[in-house]
Amino acid sequence: MATDPTSILTFVPAKDFDLSCRFYEALGFEAADTNTEVRYYGRGGSGFLLQNFYVKDWANNFMMAMHVTDLDDWWAEVQAAVESGVFPGVRAKPPELEDRGMRVMHVWDPSGVLWHFTAEPDTA
Repeated sequence: MATDPTSILTFVPAKDFDLSCRFYEALGFEAADTNTEVRYYGRGGSGFLLQNFYVKDWANNFMMAMHVTDLDDWWAEVQAAVESGVFPGVRAKPPELEDRGMRVMHVWDPSGVLWHFTAEPDTA
């Protein structure tokens, strides 16, 4: 039997690769290399592969989910990026409590990819 995987990575599409790189870096993700076709971005123990490839229908139906410990901190970073005006097409909805009991905020990146940032509800 094969050994257990150590990670699973998703290829995230980028319409404007340089703009998407700058957006994810503004959110605190760090690039592991300078490849212009596929670049690994990570933060903490999580990451993804940003690819210099775009199909509108695919990107507009592409979603990522990332669980974080402090959604309000992430909201502050996202809000600063959105309000900077340097990332056309980026938009976000503030954190809210969903029926399933998780707090979630939605962020659309420069290519239209929808991110679901989730956290446990506040216990205070």
